[in-house]
Amino acid sequence: MFLKSSTHPRAYGNFARFLGKYVREEKLVPLPEAIRRLTSLPAANLGLERRGVLKVGAYADVVAFDPAAIADKATYEQPHQYAVGMRHVLVNGVPVLRDGEHTGATPGRALKGSGAGGVIAR
Repeated sequence: MFLKSSTHPRAYGNFARFLGKYVREEKLVPLPEAIRRLTSLPAANLGLERRGVLKVGAYADVVAFDPAAIADKATYEQPHQYAVGMRHVLVNGVPVLRDGEHTGATPGRALKGSGAGGVIAR
């Protein structure tokens, strides 16, 4: 249903827009702070242990992107467009995006955070 309905353009490029427009182009947020805001900060706020950090014992949720190329492409007229500049994505250590192409893997699962009291779809 999601792919067939009209949606907001940020459904496909929220993080890419933040990194491309506000970090790279407008220089409103330094890249290390932006990455913290997208990873460890929300994980901590939601009480998601071993998420949002790269360290021994943490889940291997990893994103490799090109800071010079990351950008959102979706518009209100054409909202179903993927962002560009994402190279690799691992969820729970499983490659989901490799060289910018989806691998077909779907290793995500629902997570229950202790901080927000809700369930987050992963």
